[in-house]
Amino acid sequence: MIKLSIKSIKNSLINSLSITPAPNVSKKALVVILLAALCLVCIRYLTGFEQLISFLELIHLDSLANYFTELRNNTNDKQLFDLIYWTTCRVFFYLIIPVIAIKFFIQKRISDFGWKLSDDLNKDLKIFIAFFCFMFPLVFWVSTQESFLIKYPFYRPSSADQIYPNLLIWELFYFLQFVSLEFFFRGFVVHGLKEEIGDYSVLVMIIPYCMIHFQKPFLETIGAILAGVILGYLSLRKNSILTGIALHFSVAITMDIFALYHLGLL
Repeated sequence: MIKLSIKSIKNSLINSLSITPAPNVSKKALVVILLAALCLVCIRYLTGFEQLISFLELIHLDSLANYFTELRNNTNDKQLFDLIYWTTCRVFFYLIIPVIAIKFFIQKRISDFGWKLSDDLNKDLKIFIAFFCFMFPLVFWVSTQESFLIKYPFYRPSSADQIYPNLLIWELFYFLQFVSLEFFFRGFVVHGLKEEIGDYSVLVMIIPYCMIHFQKPFLETIGAILAGVILGYLSLRKNSILTGIALHFSVAITMDIFALYHLGLL
């Protein structure tokens, strides 16, 4: 009787396991998930100039580390140099690497990942105006908070004389950073996973997107969750990241202008 019971249990387990479908992960989803994780690691550990030098020394490229160090030492504005390097890294890992992966590994069109104009620019403009008008007073309020004034603007002129051209140069690179960031999260990740998990691709994207804000003020990190959901669904529904880029950069540059004003530089 006992042997019969054990045999019955064993058969039940075998049968239950045999009817469980094996997980089916597409090549596209696998590339998107693994590459997104790798790019985020590189951004975390390589986008600081000192991090770059330490990494080059670690892999015994001392001559290259010395070259970059000398290049930085000879620049007139080390703060701007560091920020341009920071942006270049983010453009490389947020935009260039995913585009290469889409082209050669996933073998899809970049336009399939939101890199295209929307089909209804008039409607996009209305959405942009509505969201920007909602954010404008909030941005003004947070720009008066000490935690935000410590963080923003990223490029902090020592005097009004540095606003032109250094600050303007930085804002151009800042814009490129937002283009890259929006493509990575709202394009590469969201559109890269939508065929497997549909709308849940936006919710999956929110987790790493929120985490990249951990070093920023608390209110901004909380706001990133809501903003990520909104921008993610806009990209998913309209198959374009254009509105997200426009909204994200407009809010950021408005924050910089208000911060400069409160710091007495405008």
